[in-house]
Amino acid sequence: MPSLKSHVVSFVLRHSRKKAFSSPENLQRWIAAARKTEDHQPPVSLRQRLNVEMQTIDGFPVYEIAPRAGERKRILYLHGGAYVFEITPYHWHLIADMADRLGYGITVPIYPIAPEHDFHAMFGMVGDVYRQVLDETEAEDIVFMGDSAGGNMAVVLTMMAAEQRLPVPSRHVLISPGLDVSLANPEVFAAERDDPWLGIAGGREAIRLYSAGIDPSDWHISPLYGDLSVLPKTLLLTGSRDLLTPDNLIFAQKARAAGVEVDVVYEKGMFHVWPLIDMPESRRARQHIVAFLSEDRLPIRQDMRTSLEAPSAAAAE
Repeated sequence: MPSLKSHVVSFVLRHSRKKAFSSPENLQRWIAAARKTEDHQPPVSLRQRLNVEMQTIDGFPVYEIAPRAGERKRILYLHGGAYVFEITPYHWHLIADMADRLGYGITVPIYPIAPEHDFHAMFGMVGDVYRQVLDETEAEDIVFMGDSAGGNMAVVLTMMAAEQRLPVPSRHVLISPGLDVSLANPEVFAAERDDPWLGIAGGREAIRLYSAGIDPSDWHISPLYGDLSVLPKTLLLTGSRDLLTPDNLIFAQKARAAGVEVDVVYEKGMFHVWPLIDMPESRRARQHIVAFLSEDRLPIRQDMRTSLEAPSAAAAE
C-alpha cells in the first residue's frame, strides 16, 4: 500500500507540477519562470561531505564526485527535466546517496537544454563527456544512470556509442525513462488520467522544442525503436501511476527478446521518478539500485529479487 507521504506528494504534484504539462503555453511559462531561479550547482551540504570538482566540456559544466579510495567504478548520471529544465536538488540528493552508499565516482554533465539548445547540442556535449570518461575508465566499470529524459538519453547514448564502435557501459539504471515519444501506444493516453505529474500536451511541446525536427519514431529520440541488443544489463524502475510506464514495460519485453537482461522494479501506486523524493517507496527503490550495482560483490537476497517482477505490458494497470 502506498505510504501516506506518497499520497501527499501526489496531491501536491497534481495541483502544481501537473499544470506545467497541461498545455504548450503552460510549459513555456514554466520554462520562462524556471530560468530565473535555476541553479545547477550541488547543494552546500553535498559539497561538505563529498569531494566535488567542476570542469567544462564544450562550454558546459561537468561535476565530478570523487570515488572512494581504491574504487574503479564510475556512474555517468544524466538528469531528467523533460529536456527543458535544469538539474534540481532532488537529483543531487539521489546522486549524493549513491556516492555515499556505493563509493563510485559520479560524473554529472550539466548538458545544454531546450529551447535554447536542441538534440544535436545535447548529444554532442554528452557524447564528448562519455569519450572523456572512456579515456579515464574501462567500459566494464562504467554505469549509465538517468531519470525521465535522462533515462532516454542514457539508452540513446549507448546506441550512438555502439553505432560509432565505441565501448558501451556495463550497466544501465533507468528511473521512469521516456523511451517512446511517438505516442503510438494508446495505453499512454489512458495512463495520463491517473498520472499526477505528467501530461501529454506539455510533453509534446517539450519534445518539439528539443527534437530538432527528428521524426518521433526515430530511435534517436524514441529508443524503443532502436537496436536494443546493444544495451547492457539494465535495471528499470517504473510506477503504476506514470504515463510512461506502458512504454517502459514494452521496452523491457523487447529488450529481453533481444537478449538483454532486464530487471524491472514496478511499484504500485507510484508516480513519475518517485525514487528522487524522500519517502518509504524511494528508500526501497534506492536499495534496489544499490543491490543491482553491487551484485557482483554482494548477492541480492531472494526476497528482494522476487519483488523485481513486473506485470506484462498488457496486464499493467
